Amino acid sequence: MRKITFHAILKRGFDILVSVTALVILSPVIAIIALAIKLDDGGPIIFSQERVGKDGRVFSTYKFRTMVVGAEKIGRGLEIEQDDPRITRVGKVLRTWTLDEIPQLFNVLTGDMSIVGPRPTVPSQAARYSELQRRRLEVKPGMAGWAWIHGRNRLPWSKRIELDVWYVVHWSFWLDLYILARSVILLVKRDGLYAEDGVVHDLE
Repeated sequence: MRKITFHAILKRGFDILVSVTALVILSPVIAIIALAIKLDDGGPIIFSQERVGKDGRVFSTYKFRTMVVGAEKIGRGLEIEQDDPRITRVGKVLRTWTLDEIPQLFNVLTGDMSIVGPRPTVPSQAARYSELQRRRLEVKPGMAGWAWIHGRNRLPWSKRIELDVWYVVHWSFWLDLYILARSVILLVKRDGLYAEDGVVHDLE
């Protein structure tokens, strides 16, 4: 129990340190992206969506908007194609380099998310979880996770959830550091942005 408590405190401290440091360093980038989005089509800079967090608590995630306003209500809805016409010009660049997820650092700072953990799911997906799959909600969702470094969007949902449950069972601070290091490599390689059929089955 002491080890779990110590690692939990260490994890939260790490989340605060990384999120604050990243937000300070990336502040010029954030300003440039915000200006580019606003100049592109005049719409909102931030896209907010309800997601399910630790213990099933619903919260709002923040991302830079990469699609046209109201995209979830037109076209393929929550599914996104690789060349989806709803993605804006600026959005294509942001998605390619995963820059659209920078605002989630604020979710980490407020404690809704962690730097490392299962990707936050939508309520409709969580409602279909089996008892075993609900173990995925025993930890805070993260910006990068065990399933994320094993294929990202190339993996079917069932496999992603299976890997995330493995992470919950075997979690440690050192595992988080390993996942974070692997995530940096994947970001540079831009690997796994879309599934093999060219679709992301989630309006991320």
